[in-house]
Amino acid sequence: MYERILVATDGSELSQLAVHSAIDLALLMQAELVAIKVVRRDPTGYFEGSVLLDQADADRLGEQFNVEAQRVVDTVKATADARGVKNTRAVVVQSELVSEAIIETASLHHCDLIVMASHGRRGVQRLLMGSETLQVLTHSRIPVLVLR
Repeated sequence: MYERILVATDGSELSQLAVHSAIDLALLMQAELVAIKVVRRDPTGYFEGSVLLDQADADRLGEQFNVEAQRVVDTVKATADARGVKNTRAVVVQSELVSEAIIETASLHHCDLIVMASHGRRGVQRLLMGSETLQVLTHSRIPVLVLR
C-alpha cells in the first residue's frame, strides 16, 4: 500500500512514538523510510531589526542545531536499519516554516505517507506556538498519520 514513508521527528519523547510506528509500518508494508528533522532558521530577534546575537555566535548556534538534528535522524536511520527496513534516509532541512519543509521533503522524496506526532497543545499555547501538525494536515496532498 505505501512504498515510501516520511517520518517527521523533533527528537522529543512524543515524536519517538511516531518514529517507532513509522518503522513498524515500513516493515509491515516493506516500504522505504525517510526520517526528517527540520532546523528552524528563525531571525536573530523577535522584532524586525533587533539583534540578540552577533553573527559569529549565531553561526555557532546554528551549527550546533544542525549537528544535533543530524544525530537525531541518524539515530532513527540506525534503528530502522537494525530492525530491517530496506532503505532508510536521514534528512535534515533548514527552514523557517517547519510544516512546509516537511511537505516539500515528502514530495521531493516521492513519499506516499507522512507520519508525525501531535503535541496536543490547546488554548493559548496553540495560539502562540501554532501547530505544525495541523499545518501539514491542512496542506499535504498525501495522507498524514498523526499519533498522540
